[in-house]
Amino acid sequence: MKFSRPKKALLLVVLTIIALLLCGLYLTYNTYGNFQFAWMLRGKKVAAFLLVALATGMATISFQTLTQNQFLTPNILGLDSLYVLIQTLLFFIVGGVNMLSQEQTSTFLISILLMALLSLLLAKVLLKRQQNDLFILLMLGMILGTLFSSTSNFLQVMMDPNEYDLLQGRLFASFGNINTTHLGLAAVIILLGSFSLFAANHYLDVLHLGSDQATNLGISLNRFQIMVLFLVSLLTGTATALVGPITFLGFIVANISYQLMPTYRHSYLFLTAVLLGIIFLVGSQFLVEQVFHLKTTVSVVTQFVGCLYFIWKIIYERRQQR
Repeated sequence: MKFSRPKKALLLVVLTIIALLLCGLYLTYNTYGNFQFAWMLRGKKVAAFLLVALATGMATISFQTLTQNQFLTPNILGLDSLYVLIQTLLFFIVGGVNMLSQEQTSTFLISILLMALLSLLLAKVLLKRQQNDLFILLMLGMILGTLFSSTSNFLQVMMDPNEYDLLQGRLFASFGNINTTHLGLAAVIILLGSFSLFAANHYLDVLHLGSDQATNLGISLNRFQIMVLFLVSLLTGTATALVGPITFLGFIVANISYQLMPTYRHSYLFLTAVLLGIIFLVGSQFLVEQVFHLKTTVSVVTQFVGCLYFIWKIIYERRQQR
């Protein structure tokens, strides 16, 4: 099914209206007359929603185009496991109380740089001339992710129980206590990374045809893969360092975008994924606060919905192949 340009624009307008309405509802619902206080408290969370949705949507769409696989997300490179390892090491060495009291900008930047440099190092080493090297990179990312998780578990077993309890607060996605300084830095990094990927949307359109076709049409595949992988890791690492790991979010918004916007043009896919991310995050946080009364978290809601959607996606793909 092909969409005409007016239909695509109409869909984007509808999604934008839904996102704005949800944001407005979240900012104004149950303020009990303290609208200014609620605006300050919830406005910071909405800003984080926008940044995480932008980073996750752009990164996942680009990564799936690069790998030619709609089931993969950037987390397969082991970024989530590396984030957990970094936080575990810091809590193990510095101490949980010191970590929570300092909230240093240097720690935030180090987490982002390590996650981005890991993927860049892997890409530089493995992406030589053959396209198959990309899948070796993904396999190595999975192996490193397992190594990082095992190391984190080993250190967590050796930690003091009180330190471990403090650490757990860092290992789940949280929009409650976001450092304003970190939010500003994350905004700069995510906006620059997203702009770079959006500027390359025509190259991604060509890559959608396949690696061989992209090479024949004049794209320097090896250099382009390294650039996209670095930007994807930078965006994913920044979003993870800002609020913590959000499993399945990218998978959900990317695959729903493909269904709602059946086109190869990444300019439309990017915008659709970002708007769906905002809708999903704001809607999930609204349910967590107003319906579940903070008895669960956004990450739990995301994992539950993501698991259901992943199972449905597999069953649907199997039926389509018959």
